[in-house]
Amino acid sequence: MTSNKGFLILLTFFLFTFWTANSQYKTIHPKNEFRAVWIATVVNIDWPKAGTDSVEKQKADYIEILEAYKKLNYNAVIVQIRSVGDAFYPSKLAPWSRYLTGKEGQAPKPYYDPLAWMIEQAHQRGFEFHAWLNPYRATFDTKIETLSKEHDFFKHRDWMIKYGETGKEKYYYNPALPEVQTHLISVVEEVVKNYDIDAIHFDDYFYPYRVAGKVFNDSASFKKYAYKQSLADWRRDNVNTFVKSIYYSIKKIKPWVQFGISPFGVWRNKSVDPRGSDTQAGQTNYDDLYADPIAWMEGKYIDYMLPQLYWSIDHKTASYSKLIKWWADNSSNANVYIGNGSYKIKSDSDKKWFIPGEIPNQIDLTRTYPNIQGNAYFSAKAFVNNNKDVAQLLENNQYKYPAIPFPVPSSTKTGLERPLISTFTKDGTSYQFLFKKTQTDQIRYIVVYGSEHNTKLDSNDPSQIVEKVFIDAKSESIKYCISKDKLNDSKKVAFTFIDFYGNESIPEIVNLHTEIKAN
Repeated sequence: MTSNKGFLILLTFFLFTFWTANSQYKTIHPKNEFRAVWIATVVNIDWPKAGTDSVEKQKADYIEILEAYKKLNYNAVIVQIRSVGDAFYPSKLAPWSRYLTGKEGQAPKPYYDPLAWMIEQAHQRGFEFHAWLNPYRATFDTKIETLSKEHDFFKHRDWMIKYGETGKEKYYYNPALPEVQTHLISVVEEVVKNYDIDAIHFDDYFYPYRVAGKVFNDSASFKKYAYKQSLADWRRDNVNTFVKSIYYSIKKIKPWVQFGISPFGVWRNKSVDPRGSDTQAGQTNYDDLYADPIAWMEGKYIDYMLPQLYWSIDHKTASYSKLIKWWADNSSNANVYIGNGSYKIKSDSDKKWFIPGEIPNQIDLTRTYPNIQGNAYFSAKAFVNNNKDVAQLLENNQYKYPAIPFPVPSSTKTGLERPLISTFTKDGTSYQFLFKKTQTDQIRYIVVYGSEHNTKLDSNDPSQIVEKVFIDAKSESIKYCISKDKLNDSKKVAFTFIDFYGNESIPEIVNLHTEIKAN
């Protein structure tokens, strides 16, 4: 008995020491944190639930997703608007998606612009909207009879390379062709010019994942365009050139629009490169997809990196804990968030995913790294009327309070320029505020803070965020009304303003006992 007691004391001491060491940077409820969810449209994974759904049902189902994640205090949606050379918006460069209307090239009936509508609905609920495009995947199979005659397969057959497992082949745009890069840049520019998005987002599909015994036949392009390079280096250079061109194209049009990429979670294994991670991944970014996220960050042509770490914390060959440390140690010049595999909850061979605390524990671990600034989850259906035990844990603990996403890394706003209050009046049920904007203001949201009872008002405390309200950037003034019930017994209220770059201003504090009349 005595020896067991001594062992328990020693074990308790060890666990406490371990917890302390790993929690030294931990903020239980961070004020600034990226919390996003991927909404996948390809093969109707998340939305629409079927390409044959009515417009009315499509809209209802999308709003259901937004409301579910608003309740969980998420602040960004990453919505797939191009998956296989198609479009979820009216485009001069691609046909309407069959995953939207049931038939490629067919517009919605009754007609509406799904992308404009989705952005509006997301912004009204306080979400950033990240427009997710798959640049290189041209088709999901080889059934060309399902393609619109306006698809690039028919317009530019010489751009396409067939590749994949026998019976599961797809067509891909040839990343080496200058005309392909020019076209895909135009696809991105069309979206940036025409829509009020917050970011352009690419996922992990660059050169296709390697298939044993199959060759991605770009030999003619290699012979024509490579110059004293190996095939692997040449392919990586094609991707790097494309990524850099996309970044500068976006910034030239709208410098506040971010460019983010969510690469496969493993850059390289340590077994082939001492700089790599302590993993045994069967495929890697650098060696198989010819994508080099380290080069993108070092070259300063990416705003955020969102590696997909879709493994459990203690996975044998690619653990979340080892990989997040690797990304924290190797990040630079960009915001870094982590992609989490919520789709695996209760549906994976790794039994750790049957433990409700796996995702909450991954969030807690993420927060121990100061230079990792949030998480995104694949995919949306995981927490929409699903896995309610895990969602409840997040709602009660990690995501109990709202958070503000981080600004664009390259932005330099000071927060001193902001709309100033011109009038404040009140009646029996509500408070009314009017703010005068300056000519330089590009305001996306107002954030309202209030404190209960005698608690000191603190705009750095996320528990005091009352609401985040989207405003019309074109208006010369801002009218805002809030019911007294929402502010409880607050004696003061604070307003901050978030600009297009995501910068939050210093607070404007108003004493609720004293009205302010216009001069």
